[in-house]
Amino acid sequence: MEKVLQLVFKKADGKQKIINVTAPRDNVNAEEARTAMQAIVDSDVFNEDGNGLAEVVEARMRSTEVTVLK
Repeated sequence: MEKVLQLVFKKADGKQKIINVTAPRDNVNAEEARTAMQAIVDSDVFNEDGNGLAEVVEARMRSTEVTVLK
């Protein structure tokens, strides 16, 4: 099973931006995810022409089962 940590933000224009983190630790909790996400917002590193990340929305773990066909 493959896991992806999805970090969901609201941008300045009101649209959502999702950052996918592949192969996250199994024990990531909501508090540490929100702390990291707020640091990303505060850093303004994803500012696209004044349309940067404005707000933390949620963090979620997505699991996908992959079956290789033979």
